[in-house]
Amino acid sequence: MPWLLSSQLDRVSSCPSQRQCERTAFSFYCAVREQLAVWLLEDMRSMEVFCWEDGHPRPFLPSEALLYALVHDHRDYARYLLDRYSVSALRVPRCTFCCRSGAPHLKVAVRYDRVSILSTMVETLKDCSSWSERREMLDACGSCSHVADSGKTAVEVAVELSRPDCLLLLLVHGAQPEGLETALQTLMSCSASQRRHAQRCLDLLLLFLPKPPRLQHLQEEPLRWQSLLGNEVFSWLCGLGPPPLLLQALRCLAQFGPDQLSTLPDFLQLHSWQ
Repeated sequence: MPWLLSSQLDRVSSCPSQRQCERTAFSFYCAVREQLAVWLLEDMRSMEVFCWEDGHPRPFLPSEALLYALVHDHRDYARYLLDRYSVSALRVPRCTFCCRSGAPHLKVAVRYDRVSILSTMVETLKDCSSWSERREMLDACGSCSHVADSGKTAVEVAVELSRPDCLLLLLVHGAQPEGLETALQTLMSCSASQRRHAQRCLDLLLLFLPKPPRLQHLQEEPLRWQSLLGNEVFSWLCGLGPPPLLLQALRCLAQFGPDQLSTLPDFLQLHSWQ
């Protein structure tokens, strides 16, 4: 399976039934990769046995099909699965390798930069039975060590990979603004071509942080950080002064009307306070 680490693929049983499941799973994977019609993919998923679990075959779940749709950017199929199965399409059964559970869909969407599908997924999370369930899925780290990006939230992956559009979607829908130190280090070490996206990720975290940070260690290299952050933001992060007035206003907007941030004119966008 494409979202698992390659070391798992070596663990293959000699059982003929399991081999048949693996062949049909690969056929389905290829069909999604070829962007076949949604109705055909659903017929394949629901009428064949694809997975082998605990010594028995079982049908391929919508949540597993959604991971294939994410990897291959099959937006129509992803939209169908989320419309038809809602939040259940974002739940994955326990891992057959370590018997732990975890839903990696948000992190897979961020890693592959599937902004359109991620937008549909975070909207689907509004169908959760409670806010705590929704928050748990938004901030899930994934306990399974066999899954790529295990131990990280989707927000942390977005910051690490400098995916500002994905990060904004997650924060606007209630994800915790984590990864400030990672954002600073990424901004410092990235190339000139990546700096704009890294800067925007840092700006978004600063907008959504519930409390002003205090990063005294930035004073160890003041000239370098001042050139990257601007004097006012540098002073604010070090606890030496208030934030820029525009940053204060945008932080209020992020708290009370976060969905309006993307509609601001260019002269009020995130880069304007520096």
